[in-house]
Amino acid sequence: MSNFAFNNPAFQQQDPRNVATYPGAPQGAQGAQAASLQHGAMDAAANAQLEGMYAAPPAGAIETDRMSVEDTVWKTAGLFAILLVTAAVGWFVTLGGVVAPEQNPYDQFQPNMLPWIVGALGGFVLAMVISFTSRKKVRPALIFAYAAFEGLFIGGISAFFEVIWPGIVIQATLATVSVVGVTLALFASGKIRASKKATKIFMIAMVGYLVFSLLNLVLMWTGVLPQGQAFGLYSAEIMGIPLGLIIGVLVVIMAAYSLVLDFDQIQQGVRNGAPRKYGWLGAFGIMVTVVWLYVEILRMIAIVRGSN
Repeated sequence: MSNFAFNNPAFQQQDPRNVATYPGAPQGAQGAQAASLQHGAMDAAANAQLEGMYAAPPAGAIETDRMSVEDTVWKTAGLFAILLVTAAVGWFVTLGGVVAPEQNPYDQFQPNMLPWIVGALGGFVLAMVISFTSRKKVRPALIFAYAAFEGLFIGGISAFFEVIWPGIVIQATLATVSVVGVTLALFASGKIRASKKATKIFMIAMVGYLVFSLLNLVLMWTGVLPQGQAFGLYSAEIMGIPLGLIIGVLVVIMAAYSLVLDFDQIQQGVRNGAPRKYGWLGAFGIMVTVVWLYVEILRMIAIVRGSN
């Protein structure tokens, strides 16, 4: 039996709004379906975004502002590009349109020594400033300037040696590239590594070489050494072998180990997440070592060809 209370018209009347919003009503079903579709679309978009993030290449040095090997390589290439441009300027200014003489090159050739002197002095001063101030602040502009001055020096000295010993620049360049390439390959393969003991020996040898070079320069400037020794003490002979050749071999080994130290510092900087700006210091160190190596090989070949 039905309850008479529910037969009251007030209970039998239905509010259209209540029916429409009731979950079982047609419009309620449509709203639930629309919400389900919306959530599905959002999930699909999120999945697509995640797939895009996984498929995207890893963040580089620019995105992370961290030092990387690739970024340091590009910085090094840029510095050597500057060096080559200013080296061409130094070469032509030094020669001044002079063609290599066939006889008595010392008497006929009057080179312009200004690029050589300016480049050497400017490069030395900037190298000292960069080395002693880099812990506080890295200044790429100073490193650019250093590369430019070193280019003048390399261009000037290369032109001078090329006039006296034709073909010597190509020989020195190939030898330098070979030493750098072999050292890099050995370091990359793990065959050679920097160690505390080897670094200590390197520093002692480096100080001794600097003292010897400074003494040789002073003796040449003051005219103490006898005439005919174009390279000063380097031109002296020990058991018929030029002293410069013996020292040159040792210096090439030192320069190769200096490259190992440069590569090791770059590797440590990348592993430790050093700021990207320190890639400039890595590039600067490589340039200093390569220039030193080239000049030493250039002098070794000149001593050998001069003695012949």
